[in-house]
This record gives sequence, structure tokens and C-alpha cells, in this order.
Amino acid sequence: MSYACELPSSAPADEKICNLLKETKRIVIVGLSPKEHRDSNIVGKYLQDKGFKIIPVYPREEIILGEKVYRNLDEVKADYENIDIVNIFRKAEDTPPIAKKAISNFPTLKAVWLQETIKNEEVMNLCKEAGIIGIEDKCVMVEDKRC
Repeated sequence: MSYACELPSSAPADEKICNLLKETKRIVIVGLSPKEHRDSNIVGKYLQDKGFKIIPVYPREEIILGEKVYRNLDEVKADYENIDIVNIFRKAEDTPPIAKKAISNFPTLKAVWLQETIKNEEVMNLCKEAGIIGIEDKCVMVEDKRC
């Protein structure tokens, strides 16, 4: 079985990404599936096992990976002020409103991360304008393993 997030290649680690991950404590995962075989769940579990606080955003379920599930970023904002990364597992065309909401909701936000195979120029421009890191088409799990 092949996953979107494959094991690390021999490519060198990106210093900017490694520094970001070293400074990160809380990661919101938009689209974190409760299904164990889905990439988002595999990545979420990996991040959790590595000591990151993950905050699932999903339209259904109450608990995923032992964490309270939020329906949207406004609900997350009600419980958390300090978010470091918003990691998005959604189709590219769905990502700009999520990125806008993340930037407006979380003043401590360091990055908006679009998972492997997801690219969106508008999101990257929003991040640049906000002065935060925009990452696209990279798997956070793979990048953490490289670091």
C-alpha cells in the first residue's frame, strides 16, 4: 500500500523547516481522519508520539487519537490561543479560506503547512503577506524524520 507521506528520501533536511519543527509545540491538523489507515491519522499519530500537541479539526467524531475534535478553527480559537502550525489535509482549492482563518485566529502562528501533493499559490501569498512560513507539497512527518 502506498501513502502520500512516504518515508524520508535521501534529500537533505531543510534548515528552515527543522528550526520550525524544533520550536513547535501545538499543531492543528485540519482534516484529521479517525480512520487509522488514512495519511492524516498516520501523520497525526506520529506527531503525537513525537511529543507534539495535536488538535484535530474534522466535521464528525468527538475524539480522534485521544484528542477532542473541533469542527473548525473558530472552535479551536476558543480553547487555544497559541498555535504554532496549522497543517491542512484538504484539497488545494479548499485551503485558502482555512489559511485566512488560521492567520486571523492565531497571532502566534508560525506556519501554514499544506501536506504532500497539495499546492496553492494563494495560500503561499497569504503566508508571505502575514510574515509567516508557508509550506506546500511536503509531509510534516517526512520532514520531521529528516531533521
